Amino acid sequence: MTYSLSGKLVVAISSRALFDFEEENRLFESSDDSAYMKLQLERLSQPAQAGVAFPLVKKLLAFNQGGKQQVEVVILSRNDPVSGLRVFRSAEHHGLHLERGVFTRGRPPYHYLRSLQANLFLSANEDDVRATIEAGFPAARVYPESSKTAESHPNEIRIAFDGDAVLFSDEAEQIFQNKGLEAFVDHESKKAAIPLPPGPFKPLLEALHRLQNRTDKQGMLIRTALVTARSAPAHERAIRTLMNWGVEVDEAMFLGGLSKSDFLREFEPDFFFDDQTGHCQSAASVAPTGHVVSGVSNRHHDK
Repeated sequence: MTYSLSGKLVVAISSRALFDFEEENRLFESSDDSAYMKLQLERLSQPAQAGVAFPLVKKLLAFNQGGKQQVEVVILSRNDPVSGLRVFRSAEHHGLHLERGVFTRGRPPYHYLRSLQANLFLSANEDDVRATIEAGFPAARVYPESSKTAESHPNEIRIAFDGDAVLFSDEAEQIFQNKGLEAFVDHESKKAAIPLPPGPFKPLLEALHRLQNRTDKQGMLIRTALVTARSAPAHERAIRTLMNWGVEVDEAMFLGGLSKSDFLREFEPDFFFDDQTGHCQSAASVAPTGHVVSGVSNRHHDK
């Protein structure tokens, strides 16, 4: 019988996001893939240590208890198939039930996301993340150095999102960067009743919302938060946009320039997504963090 991913929350993840392959990656970048493959084969019986996205994946797979397969986690990696052996062995050692993987030996892997019906791709490779977002899929570059301490709340997965250029388009962010705060507030106040165009992570928020509604309240739970630099009166358009989408978040923080990391420390997310590297670097000290390589804040890298 053919297996179907339809209706499931599908997360594709690179091996380096799931496990700590930073030492091996340094060898790969300083030499060639043959030396990397040799090292991975030599370490085949040595389980890799948990990477920054490991706690998130562990919690996601916990939604599959009771015979219900609601979440699928797939390894999607530039690794070669031989190195993939160590990835699966490491997963088995750590008790992660992973069955599917795609290994491309250096070729950009995002081409397979459509076949996987993926709702999210996590990778440590910025070029892969950028290409994935441009192809229309939510993706983030994980910060391997992120804090891995956000493993509280074993029966609840917590995801925090920035607003502009993440959940929403960068329409308003462009005005802020080009014309300043006053023009931004004026623009958002006048358009408060007009929903913002969707950003790259709207599909993920919708998928989490569907999973949340299907979840038995006695089992794993989902808690989401909007953590944005917006403040009143620009907050209204963000809230009305979510209402228009028919999607709820459990918490909303309109910080108006306050440090996001202080509030993330209290929220204790299993992952936080933001488009600006400054916010990501600060957040990474308190929570697993992913850089959404999208919007006007990231365009200068193309030039």
